[in-house]
Amino acid sequence: MSEKLPLPSNAVIVESALRELGATGEIVVLPEKAPTAATAAAQLGCEVGAIANSLIFDADGTPLLVLTSGAHRVDTELIARTAGVQRVRRATPEFVRAATGQPIGGVAPVGHPSPVRTLVDNWLSKHEVVWAAAGHPHTVFPTTFDELVRITGGTPVDVE
Repeated sequence: MSEKLPLPSNAVIVESALRELGATGEIVVLPEKAPTAATAAAQLGCEVGAIANSLIFDADGTPLLVLTSGAHRVDTELIARTAGVQRVRRATPEFVRAATGQPIGGVAPVGHPSPVRTLVDNWLSKHEVVWAAAGHPHTVFPTTFDELVRITGGTPVDVE
């Protein structure tokens, strides 16, 4: 991490949403893209499990955000049962952008055009600090499991 860099426009929207929701973490601009939990963890110097991957799924045609530990893979059949839908599948980049206003690789848990139903991986509670994307592939912010659940209105669940 380096000196404070200007925030990309999507990250400015996320920052505003974070402040409105009473979140305390400051957005960090990473020197390189962090398209995976491993690349984000390497840049931040934390465990991969402390990275909250923001995965948008198409749940019977409706967006579903799953904030999962970077150490996990999402069991889509389990998530479908948990969410009470017939089918959960990876969303297309266009679906993600329409639902969140943000690109894949940078989807934040907040700052979307309208609320997105959110499930939060219980595993994230094992980490004192959790890092989540902030609307752009170069931006992240520190938070906690409890704060993620609160600011997203999310439901804590097991994802695998």
